[in-house]
Amino acid sequence: MAFDIGKGLMALLMVVNFCLYFIAACLAGSILNRNLDVNVGRNDDLQTGNVATVVFIPIALIASMVGLASVFAGANHAHIRRAESLAAVSATSTVAWLLTLLAMGIACKEIHTGYGRSKRLKTLEAFMIILSLFELLYLLALHVGSIFHEGHSSPSSNRAVKDPNLGTPAATAV
Repeated sequence: MAFDIGKGLMALLMVVNFCLYFIAACLAGSILNRNLDVNVGRNDDLQTGNVATVVFIPIALIASMVGLASVFAGANHAHIRRAESLAAVSATSTVAWLLTLLAMGIACKEIHTGYGRSKRLKTLEAFMIILSLFELLYLLALHVGSIFHEGHSSPSSNRAVKDPNLGTPAATAV
């Protein structure tokens, strides 16, 4: 087909998103662990980072985990290529994109606040800003195939003629 760009672009973006989300999850987990270790036995509320770090780290960690789930759902969709799997991966990647946008917004606020940020925290902020773009591209690449009907079996196709037992209850199929 002339518009067979969706599969290749989706596969490339899945690999890039997997690597970026995995690194972001490792960084967020490391920063969270360090903040928890620093504050053991302390009565004050000092954290490594600034005021927005307390909110940013858990949201970045959640966004990274949901982003990884969207990549795994996308791998399942790349294998099956059905309209039902497209709906599932679209929902998962939309939630991952929205959570990544939330983490990006808090990262921008943290950059604006400025003081007390470590190199790991600056790297995680950059990853969240970059991931918001790549997750949007991934979401758009998912829908390129559905627009041009690249390998998706649509519900209006005449599958019942090819397989008469498709969709029949188990008791009547015997």
